Amino acid sequence: MAVSESSPSPLVTVVTPSFNSAEFIERTILAVKSQEYPRVEHILMDGGSTDHTMEIVERHRAHFTHIHSGKDNGMYDAIHRGFAQSSGEIMTWLNSDDEWLPGTLRTVTRLFQEFPDVEFMTSGFPCAIDATGAMIATARLSGFSRNGSKRGEFLPACGWPADGFIQQESTFWRRSLWERAGSRMDHSLQFAGDYELWSRFLSMAQLWCVEVPLGCFRRREGQKTAVALNSYLDEARTVFLRSGGKIPSRLNATLRVGFRRHAPPQIKQFLGRNGWYERRPHLLYDWGASRWTQSWY
Repeated sequence: MAVSESSPSPLVTVVTPSFNSAEFIERTILAVKSQEYPRVEHILMDGGSTDHTMEIVERHRAHFTHIHSGKDNGMYDAIHRGFAQSSGEIMTWLNSDDEWLPGTLRTVTRLFQEFPDVEFMTSGFPCAIDATGAMIATARLSGFSRNGSKRGEFLPACGWPADGFIQQESTFWRRSLWERAGSRMDHSLQFAGDYELWSRFLSMAQLWCVEVPLGCFRRREGQKTAVALNSYLDEARTVFLRSGGKIPSRLNATLRVGFRRHAPPQIKQFLGRNGWYERRPHLLYDWGASRWTQSWY
């Protein structure tokens, strides 16, 4: 479906949780502002910072739809309360030290407009930057599937080969999916609230893999993800089992991951057409036709 030039731009809700984020918060704010997208509802949920975070935020007060600073019960509680006062058709959160690439919001909203059946999307090219903002890593993921989630294929470093994490800062969804999933974050979790939400979404919708980079995770010293990676994995593994996941054998997991990464596309297509290979949903740009397309492979 082509999007008319007169089609209204959907409102995008962006919640940013923060706590003592003075070193990076301005870069994250500018990453949203520089999108130059006309309809952004940016909500800041600060946990009561004691550094200069709020002084920096005040310089950009006109940019925000809502700013809150005060004690919370952790990051996912803050995100939950931010979403509770939002109204955007498209939803996401961007942590106070992460960034988006130029044009991300225009790409995402265009795809949601052109493909009404798509409710949930993420990038197949997760990126990482360092403390200075320099790009330090990227990867190419082979797509996502609801059955793959149940087999632990998006949960690396838990004892079996896996494809890779769903990158939070590159993930967007429709409010309709959020509402069907209960309109909530599980704020009993300290580390893996994103993984829990993706598991809930995947029980209801396909996760479409966008074939361009969208967001950047910032790798830096002292960050919660790096310091508590084992805690994240332990919590995510608990969520995985609780939501019906089955621990795969190393052999099966190795064969599945290897085939997806290395098998020629023609073989995947042939096996997929005959029901012997689980094809995954992708959104990719057709250069010759000058349009985005939906594809399964």
